[in-house]
Amino acid sequence: MLKRVNSRIVAGLTILAIAVVIISSQNPEVTFYYTAGWLVLVGILLWIGNRGINKLFDRYFPWLKFGRKRFFFHLISGIVYSVGIFNLAYVLFKVLFTEDPPVPEQILLINVFGAIFIIPIFSIYFSLYFLHSWQESELEMEKFQKESMRSQLATLKNHLDPHFLFNNLNILSSLIDKDREMSQEFLVRFAQVYRTMLLTKVEDLITLEEEMDFIQSYIFLIETRFEDNIQFNIEIEDEANFSMLPPLTVQLLIENAVKHNIITQDRPLRITIKASPKKLEIINSLYEKPQELISKSGTGIKNIKERYRYFSEEELIFEKNNSDYRVCLPLLEIETI
Repeated sequence: MLKRVNSRIVAGLTILAIAVVIISSQNPEVTFYYTAGWLVLVGILLWIGNRGINKLFDRYFPWLKFGRKRFFFHLISGIVYSVGIFNLAYVLFKVLFTEDPPVPEQILLINVFGAIFIIPIFSIYFSLYFLHSWQESELEMEKFQKESMRSQLATLKNHLDPHFLFNNLNILSSLIDKDREMSQEFLVRFAQVYRTMLLTKVEDLITLEEEMDFIQSYIFLIETRFEDNIQFNIEIEDEANFSMLPPLTVQLLIENAVKHNIITQDRPLRITIKASPKKLEIINSLYEKPQELISKSGTGIKNIKERYRYFSEEELIFEKNNSDYRVCLPLLEIETI
């Protein structure tokens, strides 16, 4: 539709220019028609030429890649072309439709006229075009960054599945020989937990309430394995349930505590989960395994840091003393996301 309108504008201006030239040739005394014809021709050439310059620069010097160079070269090219068209049109009209040769004083006057009127108009047009193109480039960049972010988040989430699956299949294997009914119950709970983990792949953030619903099922799996050797204490303020966090964050921290600590009847692992509307704390007792018995991948804490980095600039606290390991994470409000 736009191309059709542009074509009609060009055709109309061309017909008008031809009509003005014909009238001018029949009435040499009326200089108005010469001026009108010259202006129409200049307008057509300026529109066509600058449109071509835009396309040329868009193809070889896109705004996103050559921002500053594109701005200056495009502006200079447009001004040089516009001034050149003024002079060329004047010379052509003089040579083709009059018997008088081009006059230096008139050429100077034309250039002054162009500098005073046309160049400012062109500068305004170019500035608007520049802003429009820059906004489009910014939108494309923002879209690319969001797609990149989602891709990286999906990769980070995928790191959870093999570890989780491997651990719980081992638990299930050990239960089959001990208690068939318990192994069946464990399998049902395991399927529920794993299904929840798969569903969270499409979510970048979930409410704390949703996370804790999942954690209750996950705790069942952990307690089945360790019995009374692992103890949980959960203190969640009601107002905190609607705060948000990256999914599986609490699961990763529980898994991290189990992975790094010796768990025995004499030294049970105690895990406390506390949450206020602004803050989530996970504190576990510390009885660390020897370093040679711990995998050094460090993907759990790294995963949490990477995912939080996309949504918050607040500090994440990971600290330990002789008896406890404490993690303090910000909870996000819907309005800040």
